[in-house]
Amino acid sequence: MTPPRAAPHAPIQHYENFPVASWLCPPRLRPPIAAIYHFARTADDIADEGTAPAAQRLADLAAYRADLAAVAAGRAPSPRWLPVFTPLAAQMQAFRLPEPPLADLLSAFEQDVRKTRAGATYADWPELLDYCRRSANPVGRLLLHLYGVTGEQALAESDHVCTALQLINFWQDLSVDIPRGRYYLPLAECAAQGIAITDPDLDFTALHQYQDATNLIAACARHARASMQKGSEIVRRVPGRAGWELRAVVQGGLRVLGQVEALGATALRQRPALRKRDALPVFWRMLLM
Repeated sequence: MTPPRAAPHAPIQHYENFPVASWLCPPRLRPPIAAIYHFARTADDIADEGTAPAAQRLADLAAYRADLAAVAAGRAPSPRWLPVFTPLAAQMQAFRLPEPPLADLLSAFEQDVRKTRAGATYADWPELLDYCRRSANPVGRLLLHLYGVTGEQALAESDHVCTALQLINFWQDLSVDIPRGRYYLPLAECAAQGIAITDPDLDFTALHQYQDATNLIAACARHARASMQKGSEIVRRVPGRAGWELRAVVQGGLRVLGQVEALGATALRQRPALRKRDALPVFWRMLLM
């Protein structure tokens, strides 16, 4: 689901851990899920891909946000991202998709742009979890809306699962994000594990040299696992095949998390990923849920 751009460019290839609108998803929900995914993927590319300066990225995201507000109000979007907003508008109308979760996603992408610079770190867990609240949790809430699941307990469980998946993605991508200036390891947790990182001496690239780096990775992994456990009952609240897809997402995430834990400090230099050999263990754990 590669987005259009203002100028010609080579297609962007995205690695996805988990299925999006797969055959397990009810056929009638595949169009709105695809529209939501395309919306988020395009905004993420505006924030991350290419060589545009930060000011241009933020201006583009502001224009993107204006198009979202337009279609939410029943007006036509600008011609710039019609392949995104034409299907999104149709699905927002057909399924009464709410605008605020989509706007929250844009807020997180804007934060990504502002945080990509030396010293742009997350001070503690509350600050990082606030980012997850806007970058991940809205997707779960939109999906629950489509599935007709509206209870407060279900929404809270979905938030825990989505936050866990976002954290797992952070710990999986440490070796990719750190060289790009993305520092998701909370400074307070680093300090708690005996690793003092202070500006202007920021050097996350050297963390693997610290003896306590494995303890740091383990502590971060425990936080993600605890969040997943708090929300795991959501798989029983989503009906039919969609519930099985959610089990696959949960167990796929936990499988990656186990790989991160096994790597320890090496996760700072090596990115774990799901392989074909992981399919059977993931499937077995889906059944056990």
